[in-house]
Amino acid sequence: MEIGEVIRKYRKERNMTQEEMAKRLGVTAPAVNKWERGKGQPDISLLAPIARLLGITLEVLLSYNEQLSNDESNKIAREVSKKFEIENYNSAFCYVSDIIKQYPNCFQLIWQIALIADVHLSCGDKETEDKEACKNQIVNWYKQAMESDDSGIKREAAGSLFGYYIDKEDYMEAEKYLQYFSEEGAERKRKQAVLYSKTNRTDEAYKTYEEILFSEYHMLKLVMDSLAMLSIQKNNINLAGKWIGKESSLAALFDMGKYNTESCKLDLAIYNKDIQATSDIVKTVLDSISSNSMTDYTKSFMYSHMEFKDLDPSFYPKLRESLLKYFNDKETFGYMEGNPGWKSLIKV
Repeated sequence: MEIGEVIRKYRKERNMTQEEMAKRLGVTAPAVNKWERGKGQPDISLLAPIARLLGITLEVLLSYNEQLSNDESNKIAREVSKKFEIENYNSAFCYVSDIIKQYPNCFQLIWQIALIADVHLSCGDKETEDKEACKNQIVNWYKQAMESDDSGIKREAAGSLFGYYIDKEDYMEAEKYLQYFSEEGAERKRKQAVLYSKTNRTDEAYKTYEEILFSEYHMLKLVMDSLAMLSIQKNNINLAGKWIGKESSLAALFDMGKYNTESCKLDLAIYNKDIQATSDIVKTVLDSISSNSMTDYTKSFMYSHMEFKDLDPSFYPKLRESLLKYFNDKETFGYMEGNPGWKSLIKV
């Protein structure tokens, strides 16, 4: 049963009218009517008085749903946040402690409350009688949230606990919480880098941070390239040009060399049948292959702690051969036939 049905059931068992119940609780009869029809829910502060009035426990009153919905959790979290803003910290902290006791199995709400209490405690804009005791309780709430079956809630709580133990300089304990993050994910690697830097493993920290940059560049490049291609397919050439410009700037920002800053522009040049742009881009691409400068990023300070494998000696000749075959495709590059330097440029 939903909470409104529970209220209606036990109100009737006590031969109490909606008007009588409303008067006892200091609310209006229409409010009680809305609760019972599922059109609204009582305020959190009224839950205990309702349970006492009906002669039932909070567990019975709330047994309809031990796990609150996301909307319900978010509503309570907003009320909690407002409580911290308008009241002194200790008063608000006692209030949220009671809420967590009422919803011991709602791990999303517990994590949200812990985070809100943690933020306000860290801000230090309000006096707190025992900051350490409050912090310890917040940590216990994070650990309580770790019992959730929801990997997202567990991961968020683990992140907060990681930060707590880093601040405490308990690095062994902090490292335990890395397991809740994907091994290949950037967030785990970033946290691992933090650990390296805190434990004087500087070179490992540099290397890990650089690996994140290198990996994220390639992901962003793929996304921007896909957005540009999608824009071309939809004949939104202006938007395609903007994305390609961003992709080229991204390659320059990450020291990815001429090949990457220029090659991304080729699809738009083909679409526009832009003879000069096509010629310039293809020349840059082929020159990068001929000079073996495609991997100039390996010389950048941004990746100076990373180790790159040497490419197979046959890589560049094979790539050049493949590209020249593509550039000689008349269906794609037929519009270049009138350019006097084109044939010599793409000569196999």
